[in-house]
Amino acid sequence: MDITPLVPEGLKLIQGYGDRRFRISGEAHEGNVLVFSDRVLAWDVADVSTPALTALASLIGETEIELLLLGTGKTAFPLEKGLRQIFRAQGVALEGMSTGAACRTYNVLATEGRRVAAALIAVD
Repeated sequence: MDITPLVPEGLKLIQGYGDRRFRISGEAHEGNVLVFSDRVLAWDVADVSTPALTALASLIGETEIELLLLGTGKTAFPLEKGLRQIFRAQGVALEGMSTGAACRTYNVLATEGRRVAAALIAVD
């Protein structure tokens, strides 16, 4: 019995991360990135500060995703309650976790066909 998930053609999957870069669907991306099911964008932020995430909420609100995974770097830390509310007002749930966990979670949810995106801080 083959249990390999069917992956739609063109779906962006994260294949690797580290050394301040990501390998996504066979392409290298330097620095922080936003990963959607159909595209990858550079994300020009220094950290996951409240102002940076507030600006991201407007961009994400213009998409059709239901969940944004926030990869915060090597370690996870609690997000301010107000940030979750800002994203929720845009119709998007926000979940923060380490970048590695966000990469793995994104791949699982994306292959399940969920409307998910990932905002990832690059790690060394």
